[in-house]
Amino acid sequence: MGHPYTVREIARQAGLSQATVDRVLNHRGGVRESTAREVHQAIRDLDRQRTQVRIGGRTFMIDIVMQTPARFSTAVRDALEAELPSLHPAVVRSRFHFRETCPPAELVRVLDRIARRGTQGVILKAPDLPEITDAVGRLVAAGIPVVTLVTDLPGSARRAYVGIDNRAAGATAAYLLDQWLGDRPGHVLVTISRGFFRGEEEREMGFRGTLRMTCPDRTVVEVTDSDGLDATQRDLVLAALEQDPDINAVYSIGGGNAATVEAFAALGRAPAVFIAHDLDQDNTRLLRERRISAVLHHDLRQDMRHACQSVMRAHGALPEEPLPPSPIQVVTPFNLPPRVVTEG
Repeated sequence: MGHPYTVREIARQAGLSQATVDRVLNHRGGVRESTAREVHQAIRDLDRQRTQVRIGGRTFMIDIVMQTPARFSTAVRDALEAELPSLHPAVVRSRFHFRETCPPAELVRVLDRIARRGTQGVILKAPDLPEITDAVGRLVAAGIPVVTLVTDLPGSARRAYVGIDNRAAGATAAYLLDQWLGDRPGHVLVTISRGFFRGEEEREMGFRGTLRMTCPDRTVVEVTDSDGLDATQRDLVLAALEQDPDINAVYSIGGGNAATVEAFAALGRAPAVFIAHDLDQDNTRLLRERRISAVLHHDLRQDMRHACQSVMRAHGALPEEPLPPSPIQVVTPFNLPPRVVTEG
């Protein structure tokens, strides 16, 4: 076990003699297994304490830049603020740059302005476009780590991606939809906010690929370019439903689900299966009202904690650790997470 501590430090932490610690570290034997465990635990405790000292009193200014509907940016802000105590003894301050819709050039201007002004890190949700990738490169060249959230920019110089495995999420949606629809006929409506968000593209690929295997004859109807905004979403979904009376299921990749439900209701219809993403306020309400079937949920608070910790690691304030994808949870009206039940 590699470590930077002297035998004396470990012995003091473990409450053992230096001779005993030396025997454990050099595998000389003659030591009880429980005593060896105490030595190794002491080293882990020293590691943790060293990390706390390293980040104690440090302030990290982090800019959160997102192109997303207000309901999701609000959820991100709430998740970050709820997680701030877990990041102590470091202090995290944040600046928010939220846009529901904007041309790529505006996002580039925001990122370039941050690069000129300076910050300890950027958490970014943005479309996967060459000009955005270039702006990320300029941030990193200026010594500013970038962490992508929910949707990735894999061709950029970003430090890490925080979020779910979007292909797996799409495949999960296809599996659930096939199980719940069974042999009933009908077409599936897939709604996407914008095609240039990598995460949404990957969800759609996972969904279509799995549905082709499980139910190759089922037709998929796509609605896109709504930016996930309710007013635009309602009109687009209404037009699709009027054109295709056989649509009876929905996989919502890009949001705007209240508007989608309203479009069905306007025609006196209701989907047999409706699968959505993210437990924002709209989806929680729709789930409780049994107007959507399930939400593919990930813990946004955990994501924000991991994103902030990734920025801290970039500055050497925390030890490096692998960052696995966020777990995907299938939430129904009967297994809402305790925080959602309490807050709703």
